[in-house]
Amino acid sequence: MEPSTNNLYLIVQQLVYLTLSLGVTWGVGRTLFKNGRVFLVDTFKGREALADAVNHLLVVGFYLVNAGWVIRGVKHPWGVSTVQDVIQNIASELGTVLLLLGLMHFGNVWLFNRIRTRAREERRELPPVRPSEFLRSAPAAMAEATS
Repeated sequence: MEPSTNNLYLIVQQLVYLTLSLGVTWGVGRTLFKNGRVFLVDTFKGREALADAVNHLLVVGFYLVNAGWVIRGVKHPWGVSTVQDVIQNIASELGTVLLLLGLMHFGNVWLFNRIRTRAREERRELPPVRPSEFLRSAPAAMAEATS
């Protein structure tokens, strides 16, 4: 095939790859941002402003890492001379992006869980009644209190 056709395939490949990869990255980031807030509010003991700020910083970092990886994938050593090459290259690069998104997702979940577990350990209180004791029934306790 002539060089202009190869260039057209390459341009189409890069545009499709960027569109799909950045679209998936944006969708996963939005999901993490929306659902991560609940964990962070609980972690930061109801301090919503702090939870929102941390959530925003985490999602910005997520976007930066993943967008950087996606953009890095635009230039690759493979040749493009057929539609089949375009599809194979896009599938390979998109698969790599999806693996990175999955790792970032599990990393965020692990981080949220770790922070949340520490916060819960810090706010653990003694139970209101010793486990070896028992509560008297309400009518008996009220009769005792009035006498």
